[in-house]
Amino acid sequence: MLRTPRTTPRTGTPRPRTRRRLRTAFLASGACACLIAASAPAPAPLGIGDRLFPYLGNPGYDVKSYDLAFTYPGRNTEPLPAVTTIEARTTAWLERINLDHSHGRVRSVEVDGVPADFRSAGEDLVVTPERRLPPGVRTRITVRHDSDPVSGKDQESGWVRTDDGLAMANQADAGHRVFPGNDHPSDKAMFTFRITTPKGYTAVANGLPAGVTRRASDTTWVYRTEHPMATELAQVSIGRSTVLHRAGPDGLPVRDVVPTKDREKLEPWLRRTPAQIEWMQEKVGDYPFETYGVLIAAARTGFELETQTLSLFEREIFTRPEYPKWYVESIMVHELAHQWFGDSVSPRTWSDLWLNEGHATWYEALYSEEKAGRPMETRMRAAYRASDTWRASGGPPAAPKGAEPGEKLSIFRPNVYDGSALVLYALREEIGRRAFERLERAWVNTHRDGVADTRDFRRLASGIAGRDLDAFFEGWLYAEKTPPMPGHPDWRSETPARKAPAGPLRAPHHAGGGSR
Repeated sequence: MLRTPRTTPRTGTPRPRTRRRLRTAFLASGACACLIAASAPAPAPLGIGDRLFPYLGNPGYDVKSYDLAFTYPGRNTEPLPAVTTIEARTTAWLERINLDHSHGRVRSVEVDGVPADFRSAGEDLVVTPERRLPPGVRTRITVRHDSDPVSGKDQESGWVRTDDGLAMANQADAGHRVFPGNDHPSDKAMFTFRITTPKGYTAVANGLPAGVTRRASDTTWVYRTEHPMATELAQVSIGRSTVLHRAGPDGLPVRDVVPTKDREKLEPWLRRTPAQIEWMQEKVGDYPFETYGVLIAAARTGFELETQTLSLFEREIFTRPEYPKWYVESIMVHELAHQWFGDSVSPRTWSDLWLNEGHATWYEALYSEEKAGRPMETRMRAAYRASDTWRASGGPPAAPKGAEPGEKLSIFRPNVYDGSALVLYALREEIGRRAFERLERAWVNTHRDGVADTRDFRRLASGIAGRDLDAFFEGWLYAEKTPPMPGHPDWRSETPARKAPAGPLRAPHHAGGGSR
């Protein structure tokens, strides 16, 4: 996700964008899956131990699939009646099943077709089935609930209200505001979406169409993914939209979703996507999913988001004349690059975010260099000058500081964007261009459709370089100060205006629960 600039970009390199700090005002609900005895006390929020989001994720089960059904009432200020069906495999004895869920009324819960008790605890829905579940069995959890797009002061996380409907923006920890589930990227699953809308509306979701049923007053649209997906990457668009189809490289289906009234104005931008996909394939290999496209929302979100197979963009990034063409295209490539880095290869913990945003920023910058003559070295030298300041304020790339009070998404600071792309630049200087390019291809091929972490990347890089790179990575990923840039001894980083508060810089490793 990138923050959309609100001022006219300079003709030079744009300032690094940071994740928009979205205020969170979660309603009470939630805890994480837990194994407890019958005499245990009332349920309490738990989690899989993510350093930055400790209450996300649920130990005790591995989600295999979600079936999400929403009924849109025709107004984006009213709750959507919804049914979430989760197919999971238990990994421990479970007397209670905890689902991340924090917004919207729950009407009923069934486990394997039998009514189950349920309670809220923190940001979890805690379900007590009729009988405890042993490890190694398949179970189906069905939750009938409301999915409410109105979230008090916070309108930019979970459902996003557009001029004519809704879209989703669930990164990083807002998926459970839309539907109950295991809301951590370490537990990816297959998704089916069933969206019923009034006549005159169009619904689109991740994956490919799997059927449509038209009735006199409404229509039900069905979509399915062909690859596993993290909950933060789910996307549903509902609006008075037009879906445009075109062919991508090797016949890849490319579909774009735009407000019908803006179709002609936006078409020149949409035509660029197939060539951008081809450019990315030349860099890292085949596109990893069944389709791709751009969803342009008539909303002021303040960001763009890499939802899997259908990236979300706000309309004004394409319509404001002060944005240079090369700049807009580089943002399109940033979100496209995430389909490989962050979507297909998902982070095992949120401390591994640098692997997502660093790579997306890297290919954004490389595209600008090759297509618009904006030198990568110039951008990276500027990033190097600012790097110590970024580390002081946000922590080093692989051990970002936690969120500021009341701003959960403030982990998305410059250190995970250009600061992390700078790590990749240093790595290319250290091991050479050819080895670096082999590493990039090997990374997305080795971990396709899976999850991976910083240790996996370090291990693979050392193997391809043919030497131990631990000292290099320790400095570039975890040190308080930026190491010297290989090949550029004259580069200097500016001293921060004030010293950052002392604290641990090294992020503990957590394997996560239910990871694929």
